[in-house]
Amino acid sequence: MAAKKNKEQMVDCPVGKFFSDLDGSMGKKSKFFEHMTRSKVEFLKGIRSLLDERIDHYEKKGSKKPGKKMTKIKIE
Repeated sequence: MAAKKNKEQMVDCPVGKFFSDLDGSMGKKSKFFEHMTRSKVEFLKGIRSLLDERIDHYEKKGSKKPGKKMTKIKIE
């Protein structure tokens, strides 16, 4: 009995409820949801560009300066 929850019981967040209500009234074919889907893609592309810049930074930093070499120390 407790495992079967209806849709309203599962939405506790007011923002989630807002989007759930929008989905119910407009459907996922509305221009709003098309825009939101495109914005998710753009957001992820932005994150990817930040990661690419950071990777390039570390690759250039690593190629400029060779690391210190380790030397073996005898311990008596």
